[in-house]
Amino acid sequence: MRLTAEEQEILAGRWGAPARRALEMQVATGGFFGAEAMVRISAAHLTGDPESMGDAGLGFVEDLVRQGARFVVPTTTNSCNVDLDLYRQLGQPEEAAQQERRLRELIGAMGGILLTSCTNYQTIYQPRFGEHLGWGDTGTVIYANAVCGARSNFEGGPASYAAALTGRVPAYGMHLPACRRGTHLVEVRDQPRGVSDWGALGVLVGRRLTNYWLVPVFTGLEVEPDADGLKQLGATLASYGSLAMFHIVGMTPEARTLEDAFGGRAPRGRIVVEPGDLERAYRSFVPEQAEVDLVVSGTPHLSLFEVRRLAGLLQGKTIHPKTMLLLTTNAEVKAMADRFGYTQGIEAAGGRIVVGVCYYIMTPREMARRHSLRTIVTDSAKLANIIAAYGYNPIFRPTAECVEAAVSGRIAR
Repeated sequence: MRLTAEEQEILAGRWGAPARRALEMQVATGGFFGAEAMVRISAAHLTGDPESMGDAGLGFVEDLVRQGARFVVPTTTNSCNVDLDLYRQLGQPEEAAQQERRLRELIGAMGGILLTSCTNYQTIYQPRFGEHLGWGDTGTVIYANAVCGARSNFEGGPASYAAALTGRVPAYGMHLPACRRGTHLVEVRDQPRGVSDWGALGVLVGRRLTNYWLVPVFTGLEVEPDADGLKQLGATLASYGSLAMFHIVGMTPEARTLEDAFGGRAPRGRIVVEPGDLERAYRSFVPEQAEVDLVVSGTPHLSLFEVRRLAGLLQGKTIHPKTMLLLTTNAEVKAMADRFGYTQGIEAAGGRIVVGVCYYIMTPREMARRHSLRTIVTDSAKLANIIAAYGYNPIFRPTAECVEAAVSGRIAR
């Protein structure tokens, strides 16, 4: 790799041991992927909560702080494991809360912003076109790439910390124009009608394209997704297919035309989403039983508009006594929901808004053990994909059906 004079100084230890160690790791990663140089970034978004990184990961961050590490670009944090105000009520272990408090202390000591959200792009940081980033969460990365035209790879775990410490990342993958061009044409003939339908579309395509280097190009859409629809489509493609980029012809910034999206090349393959396919995506999640243990909405974190809609669907209703309803979002949206009365309406129905967490890292095994949880109904295709690994029977359904399941305690279909 061609390193600048400043990068040579970092390797020589002039920025301190943590930055040197971080750049060594990045150079090795860049070498693996054939990167010819590093690229400067304007922001980092950390992944690596105690649930996913474990004791070794927490020890890694402890070592950084012990050696005097400081972040050199604006750095935010991803979703966490516990809502420190609610974890006791929810029956989460005290050890998880202690680890969360410690990690927050460490990140704060390095200059990080404790956002604890997987929707930083809807909260405090809207990326610019062409901007290079060092973001870790898959949903944030694909949104930044596809919707905003910014540039980032999945900088997971320690790699996201390395980006924050050096202010740069290896120049490969989605940082290069050639890797951002479309590879597969997706002809949509079954039109999404609601936010969760965009997740269903992501299920259909993500199950077919399971390679980071593939980029679907959507055409034939008669409706345009709003920001929440784009959020669900991107997060689902990233979850099912490990995809980091997509295009919607005539809508996303690098796909003004079909030719733009493919860079003048012919598609490698073609996927047709036929009428009825979205419904078939929902029905591919088969319940073991009709009774519902848990209903969760908010992966990625809910926007204020999604919270408002859920509050409206719950108005005048009561959650079934044997069913738990959890809505996950960030502190900023929760504060506005409090202000506008949405929180009160949701709590009056028997639901809870949980702040900063995503359920799949919310000590889900311990939650299942403590509350005898097995059947989970969700309008998040991403959550339905991940949570099965923790012993749950996930049922992906549209938002209105999720609310009805929470109220009746049963799956309608």
